[in-house]
Amino acid sequence: MNGWAVVVAGGAVVGYGALSRRLSTTVLSGPMVFMLVGVAIGPLGLDLLDRAKDPEVTRTLLESALVLLLFADAAGIRARDLRREEFLPLRLLAVGLPVTMALGWLVAWPLLPGLGVWELALAAIILAPTDAALGQQAFSNKQVPRLVRGGLTVESGLNDGLALPFFVLALAAAGEGHGHPGIAETFLRALLLSSAIGVAAGWAGASLLRWSLARGWSGSDWRQFLVLGVPVIAYVLCAKGEGSGFIGAWVAGLAFGIHLRRTPADLGIRPKDSDPARSTGFTERLGLLLASLSFLVFGAVILGPTLEHLTWRMVVYALLSLTIVRMLPVALALAGTGLRPASIAYVGWFGPRGLASLVFGLLALEEHLPGGTLLSEVIAVTVGLSIILHGASAPLLGNRYGGWFTRTLRAEPNLRENTLAHDDGPR
Repeated sequence: MNGWAVVVAGGAVVGYGALSRRLSTTVLSGPMVFMLVGVAIGPLGLDLLDRAKDPEVTRTLLESALVLLLFADAAGIRARDLRREEFLPLRLLAVGLPVTMALGWLVAWPLLPGLGVWELALAAIILAPTDAALGQQAFSNKQVPRLVRGGLTVESGLNDGLALPFFVLALAAAGEGHGHPGIAETFLRALLLSSAIGVAAGWAGASLLRWSLARGWSGSDWRQFLVLGVPVIAYVLCAKGEGSGFIGAWVAGLAFGIHLRRTPADLGIRPKDSDPARSTGFTERLGLLLASLSFLVFGAVILGPTLEHLTWRMVVYALLSLTIVRMLPVALALAGTGLRPASIAYVGWFGPRGLASLVFGLLALEEHLPGGTLLSEVIAVTVGLSIILHGASAPLLGNRYGGWFTRTLRAEPNLRENTLAHDDGPR
Protein backbone atom coordinates (compact mmCIF):
# COMPACT_ATOMS: atom_id res chain seq x y z
CA MET A 1 0.00 0.00 0.00
CA ASN A 2 1.18 3.51 -0.80
CA GLY A 3 2.82 5.04 2.26
CA TRP A 4 0.96 8.30 1.78
CA ALA A 5 -2.34 6.40 1.79
CA VAL A 6 -1.41 5.00 5.20
CA VAL A 7 -0.61 8.51 6.44
CA VAL A 8 -3.97 9.81 5.20
CA ALA A 9 -5.81 6.87 6.77
CA GLY A 10 -4.02 7.46 10.08
CA GLY A 11 -4.81 11.16 9.88
CA ALA A 12 -8.48 10.39 9.26
CA VAL A 13 -8.58 8.20 12.37
CA VAL A 14 -6.81 10.82 14.48
CA GLY A 15 -8.97 13.65 13.15
CA TYR A 16 -12.25 11.85 13.61
CA GLY A 17 -11.18 10.71 17.07
CA ALA A 18 -10.59 14.35 18.03
CA LEU A 19 -13.92 15.55 16.59
CA SER A 20 -16.15 12.49 16.98
CA ARG A 21 -18.37 13.87 19.73
CA ARG A 22 -18.87 17.18 17.95
CA LEU A 23 -19.54 15.52 14.60
CA SER A 24 -22.08 13.14 16.14
CA THR A 25 -24.57 16.02 16.28
CA THR A 26 -24.08 16.94 12.63
CA VAL A 27 -24.92 15.37 9.29
CA LEU A 28 -21.36 14.05 8.98
CA SER A 29 -21.39 10.50 10.27
CA GLY A 30 -18.21 8.52 10.79
CA PRO A 31 -18.74 6.20 7.79
CA MET A 32 -19.46 9.23 5.60
CA VAL A 33 -16.26 11.00 6.63
CA PHE A 34 -14.11 7.93 5.98
CA MET A 35 -15.82 7.14 2.67
CA LEU A 36 -15.30 10.70 1.39
CA VAL A 37 -11.65 10.62 2.43
CA GLY A 38 -11.35 7.35 0.54
CA VAL A 39 -12.86 8.80 -2.63
CA ALA A 40 -10.39 11.71 -2.35
CA ILE A 41 -7.34 9.42 -2.24
CA GLY A 42 -8.63 6.92 -4.81
CA PRO A 43 -8.34 6.92 -8.62
CA LEU A 44 -10.84 9.79 -8.88
CA GLY A 45 -8.69 11.96 -6.62
CA LEU A 46 -5.05 11.72 -5.58
CA ASP A 47 -4.71 8.11 -6.78
CA LEU A 48 -2.88 7.02 -3.63
CA LEU A 49 -4.84 3.80 -3.28
CA ASP A 50 -5.71 1.44 -6.10
CA ARG A 51 -7.26 -2.01 -5.81
CA ALA A 52 -5.23 -3.31 -8.76
CA LYS A 53 -2.01 -2.49 -6.89
CA ASP A 54 -3.13 -3.82 -3.52
CA PRO A 55 -5.71 -6.55 -4.23
CA GLU A 56 -5.44 -8.22 -0.83
CA VAL A 57 -5.72 -5.08 1.29
CA THR A 58 -9.40 -4.54 0.56
CA ARG A 59 -10.48 -8.12 1.16
CA THR A 60 -8.40 -8.64 4.31
CA LEU A 61 -9.57 -5.41 5.91
CA LEU A 62 -13.27 -5.83 5.12
CA GLU A 63 -13.38 -9.49 6.07
CA SER A 64 -11.52 -8.94 9.35
CA ALA A 65 -13.91 -6.17 10.35
CA LEU A 66 -16.99 -8.23 9.52
CA VAL A 67 -15.75 -11.32 11.37
CA LEU A 68 -15.15 -9.38 14.58
CA LEU A 69 -18.45 -7.49 14.40
CA LEU A 70 -20.45 -10.62 13.55
CA PHE A 71 -19.02 -12.32 16.62
CA ALA A 72 -19.46 -9.34 18.96
CA ASP A 73 -23.01 -8.58 17.78
CA ALA A 74 -24.11 -12.20 18.10
CA ALA A 75 -22.51 -12.56 21.55
CA GLY A 76 -24.32 -9.44 22.77
CA ILE A 77 -27.80 -10.63 21.81
CA ARG A 78 -29.81 -12.05 24.69
CA ALA A 79 -32.86 -14.29 24.49
CA ARG A 80 -34.81 -11.69 26.47
CA ASP A 81 -34.12 -9.15 23.71
CA LEU A 82 -36.16 -11.37 21.39
CA ARG A 83 -38.81 -12.39 23.91
CA ARG A 84 -39.44 -8.89 25.23
CA GLU A 85 -42.06 -7.23 23.03
CA GLU A 86 -41.23 -9.87 20.48
CA PHE A 87 -43.40 -8.28 17.81
CA LEU A 88 -40.69 -5.82 16.86
CA PRO A 89 -37.32 -7.65 16.50
CA LEU A 90 -38.85 -11.04 15.70
CA ARG A 91 -41.24 -9.64 13.12
CA LEU A 92 -38.47 -7.64 11.49
CA LEU A 93 -36.28 -10.74 11.29
CA ALA A 94 -38.85 -13.47 10.59
CA VAL A 95 -41.10 -11.50 8.23
CA GLY A 96 -39.32 -8.31 7.18
CA LEU A 97 -35.98 -9.89 6.20
CA PRO A 98 -37.24 -12.64 3.86
CA VAL A 99 -39.85 -10.35 2.31
CA THR A 100 -37.13 -7.75 1.70
CA MET A 101 -35.07 -10.37 -0.12
CA ALA A 102 -38.03 -11.50 -2.23
CA LEU A 103 -39.10 -7.95 -3.12
CA GLY A 104 -35.53 -6.94 -3.91
CA TRP A 105 -35.31 -9.90 -6.29
CA LEU A 106 -38.49 -8.88 -8.10
CA VAL A 107 -37.54 -5.20 -8.36
CA ALA A 108 -34.08 -6.11 -9.71
CA TRP A 109 -35.57 -8.18 -12.54
CA PRO A 110 -36.55 -5.31 -14.89
CA LEU A 111 -33.82 -2.90 -13.75
CA LEU A 112 -30.73 -5.13 -13.98
CA PRO A 113 -31.13 -7.07 -17.24
CA GLY A 114 -27.44 -7.99 -17.31
CA LEU A 115 -27.82 -10.38 -14.36
CA GLY A 116 -29.02 -13.98 -14.32
CA VAL A 117 -31.78 -15.28 -12.07
CA TRP A 118 -29.46 -16.27 -9.22
CA GLU A 119 -27.36 -13.15 -9.61
CA LEU A 120 -30.56 -11.11 -9.21
CA ALA A 121 -31.25 -13.10 -6.05
CA LEU A 122 -27.73 -12.35 -4.84
CA ALA A 123 -28.28 -8.61 -5.33
CA ALA A 124 -31.42 -8.76 -3.18
CA ILE A 125 -29.85 -10.93 -0.47
CA ILE A 126 -26.63 -8.94 -0.27
CA LEU A 127 -28.54 -5.68 0.17
CA ALA A 128 -30.98 -7.01 2.78
CA PRO A 129 -28.85 -6.86 6.00
CA THR A 130 -28.73 -3.55 7.85
CA ASP A 131 -25.81 -1.79 9.54
CA ALA A 132 -26.47 0.26 12.67
CA ALA A 133 -23.16 2.13 12.30
CA LEU A 134 -24.48 4.08 9.30
CA GLY A 135 -27.31 5.67 11.27
CA GLN A 136 -25.89 5.57 14.77
CA GLN A 137 -27.54 8.82 15.84
CA ALA A 138 -30.92 7.38 14.94
CA PHE A 139 -30.23 4.17 16.88
CA SER A 140 -28.87 5.85 20.01
CA ASN A 141 -30.99 9.02 20.25
CA LYS A 142 -32.50 8.93 23.76
CA GLN A 143 -35.55 10.86 22.57
CA VAL A 144 -36.52 7.88 20.44
CA PRO A 145 -38.59 5.32 22.42
CA ARG A 146 -36.55 2.49 23.79
CA LEU A 147 -38.76 -0.08 22.11
CA VAL A 148 -37.84 1.28 18.67
CA ARG A 149 -34.14 1.72 19.48
CA GLY A 150 -33.92 -1.77 20.93
CA GLY A 151 -35.78 -3.36 18.05
CA LEU A 152 -33.54 -1.74 15.45
CA THR A 153 -30.40 -2.69 17.37
CA VAL A 154 -31.41 -6.35 17.75
CA GLU A 155 -32.41 -6.53 14.10
CA SER A 156 -29.10 -5.08 12.96
CA GLY A 157 -27.16 -7.42 15.24
CA LEU A 158 -28.77 -10.56 13.86
CA ASN A 159 -29.91 -9.99 10.29
CA ASP A 160 -26.45 -10.12 8.70
CA GLY A 161 -25.88 -13.53 10.28
CA LEU A 162 -29.34 -14.75 9.29
CA ALA A 163 -28.74 -13.60 5.71
CA LEU A 164 -25.51 -15.60 5.45
CA PRO A 165 -27.11 -19.01 4.66
CA PHE A 166 -29.24 -17.44 1.92
CA PHE A 167 -26.13 -15.76 0.52
CA VAL A 168 -23.88 -18.82 0.40
CA LEU A 169 -26.60 -20.98 -1.18
CA ALA A 170 -27.51 -18.35 -3.79
CA LEU A 171 -23.81 -17.87 -4.54
CA ALA A 172 -23.41 -21.62 -5.01
CA ALA A 173 -26.45 -21.72 -7.31
CA ALA A 174 -25.15 -18.76 -9.35
CA GLY A 175 -21.71 -20.34 -9.73
CA GLU A 176 -22.91 -23.88 -10.47
CA GLY A 177 -21.72 -24.92 -13.90
CA HIS A 178 -18.82 -22.45 -13.76
CA GLY A 179 -16.45 -24.73 -11.86
CA HIS A 180 -17.83 -23.89 -8.39
CA PRO A 181 -19.17 -26.33 -5.76
CA GLY A 182 -22.85 -27.19 -6.05
CA ILE A 183 -25.63 -26.36 -3.62
CA ALA A 184 -25.48 -29.72 -1.81
CA GLU A 185 -21.76 -29.50 -1.05
CA THR A 186 -22.10 -25.84 -0.07
CA PHE A 187 -24.94 -26.70 2.30
CA LEU A 188 -22.87 -29.38 4.01
CA ARG A 189 -19.68 -27.36 4.29
CA ALA A 190 -20.84 -23.77 4.69
CA LEU A 191 -23.90 -24.36 6.84
CA LEU A 192 -23.57 -27.63 8.74
CA LEU A 193 -19.79 -27.90 9.15
CA SER A 194 -19.26 -24.18 9.76
CA SER A 195 -22.09 -24.05 12.30
CA ALA A 196 -20.67 -27.04 14.16
CA ILE A 197 -17.21 -25.45 14.25
CA GLY A 198 -18.73 -22.16 15.43
CA VAL A 199 -20.65 -23.84 18.27
CA ALA A 200 -17.54 -25.76 19.37
CA ALA A 201 -15.27 -22.69 19.26
CA GLY A 202 -17.74 -20.40 21.05
CA TRP A 203 -18.60 -22.97 23.71
CA ALA A 204 -14.94 -23.83 24.33
CA GLY A 205 -13.96 -20.16 24.53
CA ALA A 206 -16.69 -19.37 27.07
CA SER A 207 -15.83 -22.49 29.10
CA LEU A 208 -12.16 -21.54 29.21
CA LEU A 209 -13.01 -17.99 30.25
CA ARG A 210 -15.33 -19.24 33.02
CA TRP A 211 -12.67 -21.66 34.26
CA SER A 212 -10.06 -18.91 34.34
CA LEU A 213 -12.36 -16.37 36.02
CA ALA A 214 -13.39 -18.84 38.70
CA ARG A 215 -9.73 -19.25 39.72
CA GLY A 216 -8.79 -15.60 39.32
CA TRP A 217 -6.09 -16.55 36.83
CA SER A 218 -7.07 -14.19 34.02
CA GLY A 219 -6.04 -10.53 34.01
CA SER A 220 -8.58 -8.02 32.75
CA ASP A 221 -6.39 -6.97 29.79
CA TRP A 222 -5.49 -10.41 28.47
CA ARG A 223 -9.04 -11.60 29.02
CA GLN A 224 -10.03 -9.38 26.11
CA PHE A 225 -7.40 -11.02 23.89
CA LEU A 226 -8.71 -14.46 24.87
CA VAL A 227 -12.12 -13.48 23.56
CA LEU A 228 -10.63 -11.93 20.41
CA GLY A 229 -9.04 -15.26 19.56
CA VAL A 230 -12.37 -17.12 19.48
CA PRO A 231 -13.78 -15.65 16.22
CA VAL A 232 -10.32 -15.78 14.62
CA ILE A 233 -9.98 -19.50 15.39
CA ALA A 234 -13.55 -20.22 14.24
CA TYR A 235 -13.00 -18.33 10.98
CA VAL A 236 -9.71 -20.05 10.12
CA LEU A 237 -10.99 -23.54 10.99
CA CYS A 238 -14.02 -23.01 8.76
CA ALA A 239 -11.78 -21.75 5.96
CA LYS A 240 -9.58 -24.85 6.32
CA GLY A 241 -12.71 -26.98 6.00
CA GLU A 242 -13.76 -25.00 2.91
CA GLY A 243 -16.81 -23.75 4.74
CA SER A 244 -17.98 -20.22 5.61
CA GLY A 245 -15.80 -18.45 8.14
CA PHE A 246 -18.47 -15.78 8.57
CA ILE A 247 -21.13 -18.30 9.56
CA GLY A 248 -18.61 -19.90 11.90
CA ALA A 249 -17.77 -16.56 13.56
CA TRP A 250 -21.44 -15.58 13.93
CA VAL A 251 -22.46 -18.93 15.42
CA ALA A 252 -19.40 -18.82 17.69
CA GLY A 253 -20.64 -15.48 19.01
CA LEU A 254 -24.08 -16.90 19.75
CA ALA A 255 -22.63 -19.96 21.51
CA PHE A 256 -20.11 -17.86 23.44
CA GLY A 257 -22.77 -15.42 24.69
CA ILE A 258 -25.28 -18.10 25.65
CA HIS A 259 -22.76 -20.25 27.52
CA LEU A 260 -21.09 -17.35 29.34
CA ARG A 261 -24.42 -15.96 30.57
CA ARG A 262 -25.28 -19.35 32.07
CA THR A 263 -22.31 -19.22 34.43
CA PRO A 264 -23.43 -20.84 37.72
CA ALA A 265 -23.47 -18.50 40.71
CA ASP A 266 -21.54 -20.99 42.87
CA LEU A 267 -18.40 -20.48 40.77
CA GLY A 268 -17.86 -17.17 42.56
CA ILE A 269 -17.63 -15.15 39.34
CA ARG A 270 -18.93 -11.59 39.51
CA PRO A 271 -22.06 -11.08 37.35
CA LYS A 272 -20.42 -8.30 35.37
CA ASP A 273 -17.54 -10.63 34.43
CA SER A 274 -19.98 -13.14 32.93
CA ASP A 275 -21.58 -10.43 30.79
CA PRO A 276 -20.54 -11.07 27.15
CA ALA A 277 -20.87 -7.38 26.35
CA ARG A 278 -18.08 -6.66 28.85
CA SER A 279 -15.89 -9.49 27.59
CA THR A 280 -16.26 -8.58 23.91
CA GLY A 281 -15.66 -4.84 24.40
CA PHE A 282 -12.18 -4.85 22.85
CA THR A 283 -13.25 -7.13 20.00
CA GLU A 284 -16.14 -4.82 19.16
CA ARG A 285 -14.01 -1.65 19.31
CA LEU A 286 -11.34 -3.19 17.11
CA GLY A 287 -14.06 -4.27 14.70
CA LEU A 288 -15.44 -0.72 14.60
CA LEU A 289 -11.98 0.70 13.87
CA LEU A 290 -11.44 -1.80 11.06
CA ALA A 291 -14.94 -1.07 9.76
CA SER A 292 -14.17 2.66 9.62
CA LEU A 293 -10.99 1.97 7.66
CA SER A 294 -13.02 -0.37 5.47
CA PHE A 295 -15.30 2.50 4.49
CA LEU A 296 -12.21 4.54 3.59
CA VAL A 297 -10.90 1.74 1.37
CA PHE A 298 -14.39 1.23 -0.05
CA GLY A 299 -14.54 4.87 -1.12
CA ALA A 300 -11.10 4.66 -2.74
CA VAL A 301 -11.04 1.33 -4.55
CA ILE A 302 -14.70 0.32 -5.00
CA LEU A 303 -16.99 3.35 -5.05
CA GLY A 304 -14.62 5.70 -6.91
CA PRO A 305 -14.12 3.42 -9.93
CA THR A 306 -17.83 2.56 -9.92
CA LEU A 307 -18.79 6.22 -10.28
CA GLU A 308 -16.94 6.26 -13.61
CA HIS A 309 -19.39 3.67 -14.96
CA LEU A 310 -22.54 4.91 -13.25
CA THR A 311 -25.87 4.23 -15.01
CA TRP A 312 -29.41 5.33 -14.27
CA ARG A 313 -30.43 1.70 -13.67
CA MET A 314 -27.92 1.38 -10.83
CA VAL A 315 -29.13 4.59 -9.19
CA VAL A 316 -32.81 3.71 -9.51
CA TYR A 317 -32.33 0.24 -8.07
CA ALA A 318 -30.22 1.63 -5.23
CA LEU A 319 -32.90 4.19 -4.33
CA LEU A 320 -35.68 1.59 -4.52
CA SER A 321 -33.62 -0.79 -2.39
CA LEU A 322 -33.24 1.84 0.34
CA THR A 323 -36.90 2.87 0.26
CA ILE A 324 -39.67 0.65 -1.12
CA VAL A 325 -37.77 -2.64 -0.89
CA ARG A 326 -37.04 -1.98 2.79
CA MET A 327 -40.06 0.02 3.92
CA LEU A 328 -42.90 -2.07 2.47
CA PRO A 329 -41.71 -5.32 4.15
CA VAL A 330 -41.29 -3.46 7.44
CA ALA A 331 -44.83 -2.09 7.17
CA LEU A 332 -46.09 -5.61 6.44
CA ALA A 333 -44.12 -7.10 9.33
CA LEU A 334 -45.40 -4.52 11.83
CA ALA A 335 -49.04 -4.49 10.70
CA GLY A 336 -51.39 -5.00 13.63
CA THR A 337 -48.79 -4.26 16.32
CA GLY A 338 -50.35 -0.98 17.41
CA LEU A 339 -47.36 1.11 16.39
CA ARG A 340 -48.19 4.47 14.84
CA PRO A 341 -47.38 5.20 11.16
CA ALA A 342 -44.60 7.57 12.28
CA SER A 343 -42.87 4.74 14.14
CA ILE A 344 -43.28 2.27 11.30
CA ALA A 345 -41.87 4.82 8.85
CA TYR A 346 -38.92 5.50 11.17
CA VAL A 347 -38.11 1.80 11.52
CA GLY A 348 -38.54 1.31 7.78
CA TRP A 349 -36.30 4.17 6.77
CA PHE A 350 -33.45 3.33 9.12
CA GLY A 351 -32.37 0.14 7.43
CA PRO A 352 -28.92 1.35 6.26
CA ARG A 353 -26.73 -0.98 4.21
CA GLY A 354 -23.08 -1.22 5.11
CA LEU A 355 -20.20 -3.53 5.88
CA ALA A 356 -21.96 -6.90 5.44
CA SER A 357 -23.22 -5.88 2.00
CA LEU A 358 -19.73 -4.76 0.97
CA VAL A 359 -18.10 -8.03 2.05
CA PHE A 360 -20.79 -10.21 0.48
CA GLY A 361 -20.50 -8.20 -2.73
CA LEU A 362 -16.72 -8.57 -2.74
CA LEU A 363 -17.00 -12.35 -2.26
CA ALA A 364 -19.49 -12.56 -5.12
CA LEU A 365 -17.18 -10.55 -7.38
CA GLU A 366 -14.27 -12.88 -6.66
CA GLU A 367 -16.34 -15.86 -7.84
CA HIS A 368 -16.05 -14.43 -11.38
CA LEU A 369 -19.74 -14.80 -12.12
CA PRO A 370 -20.91 -13.65 -15.57
CA GLY A 371 -22.62 -10.59 -14.08
CA GLY A 372 -20.23 -10.15 -11.18
CA THR A 373 -18.99 -6.71 -12.18
CA LEU A 374 -22.48 -5.25 -12.55
CA LEU A 375 -23.53 -6.86 -9.27
CA SER A 376 -20.55 -5.32 -7.47
CA GLU A 377 -21.27 -1.88 -8.94
CA VAL A 378 -24.93 -1.95 -7.92
CA ILE A 379 -23.96 -2.87 -4.36
CA ALA A 380 -21.33 -0.13 -4.25
CA VAL A 381 -23.81 2.53 -5.40
CA THR A 382 -26.44 1.36 -2.90
CA VAL A 383 -24.05 1.35 0.05
CA GLY A 384 -22.60 4.71 -0.99
CA LEU A 385 -26.05 6.30 -1.15
CA SER A 386 -26.99 4.68 2.15
CA ILE A 387 -23.93 6.12 3.88
CA ILE A 388 -24.86 9.61 2.69
CA LEU A 389 -28.66 9.50 3.04
CA HIS A 390 -28.93 7.60 6.32
CA GLY A 391 -25.96 9.34 7.90
CA ALA A 392 -27.19 12.83 6.97
CA SER A 393 -30.82 12.19 7.97
CA ALA A 394 -30.17 10.43 11.30
CA PRO A 395 -29.77 13.56 13.51
CA LEU A 396 -32.70 15.44 11.95
CA LEU A 397 -35.18 12.57 11.79
CA GLY A 398 -34.15 11.23 15.19
CA ASN A 399 -34.90 14.57 16.82
CA ARG A 400 -38.14 15.09 14.88
CA TYR A 401 -39.43 11.62 15.64
CA GLY A 402 -38.34 11.92 19.28
CA GLY A 403 -40.22 15.24 19.50
CA TRP A 404 -43.35 13.64 18.02
CA PHE A 405 -43.13 10.80 20.54
CA THR A 406 -42.79 13.20 23.49
CA ARG A 407 -45.79 15.29 22.39
CA THR A 408 -47.97 12.28 21.67
CA LEU A 409 -47.06 10.59 24.95
CA ARG A 410 -48.40 13.55 26.94
CA ALA A 411 -51.82 13.02 25.43
CA GLU A 412 -51.67 9.21 25.36
CA PRO A 413 -49.69 7.73 28.29
CA ASN A 414 -50.46 4.17 27.14
CA LEU A 415 -48.87 4.68 23.74
CA ARG A 416 -47.65 1.35 22.37
CA GLU A 417 -44.20 2.79 21.65
CA ASN A 418 -43.78 3.52 25.37
CA THR A 419 -43.95 -0.14 26.39
CA LEU A 420 -40.35 -0.40 27.60
CA ALA A 421 -40.14 3.02 29.25
CA HIS A 422 -39.77 1.59 32.74
CA ASP A 423 -37.54 -1.34 31.86
CA ASP A 424 -34.14 -0.21 33.05
CA GLY A 425 -32.35 -3.53 32.77
CA PRO A 426 -29.02 -3.56 30.97
CA ARG A 427 -29.05 -4.00 27.24
